Amino acid sequence: MPNLLVVYHSRSGGTQAMTDAVVAGATTDDVEGVDVRVQRAFDTGVDDVRWSDAIVIGTPENFGYMSGAMKDFFERIYYVLLEETRGLPYALFVKASTDGDGAVRSVEKIVTGLRWKQALPPVVVVGALRDEHLEQCHELGLTLAAGLEAGIF
Repeated sequence: MPNLLVVYHSRSGGTQAMTDAVVAGATTDDVEGVDVRVQRAFDTGVDDVRWSDAIVIGTPENFGYMSGAMKDFFERIYYVLLEETRGLPYALFVKASTDGDGAVRSVEKIVTGLRWKQALPPVVVVGALRDEHLEQCHELGLTLAAGLEAGIF
């Protein structure tokens, strides 16, 4: 059974709501053959990433960058997993206050170094969360999980 890891950080609740929607999509009854693990960035380490067959990263935009917690996560795993996780499929979602571009670029620089493979385009929400944003997150989780189940990713 393939394993999907969802790693996120949320302080004010926006990224948490997006995470919940991603997880709801990944664990829908339409996908039965994927084990989903959801963890906060500070609680996620090397063995969790080793366990995964794909990863979803969720971060708020802080000062035009990913959250400090997400940066800490990457700092703890980067050199240990540099040669081990090449080709790991990933997806990204960002709860942004400005445009989200800096947060997306900061994550993309790191995952490019890790040689992870973008499975889906990032979901970036600027400003207040609306139902259509949560639907996009649900779809991201569903699509990645279904792709893992089908052997596409």
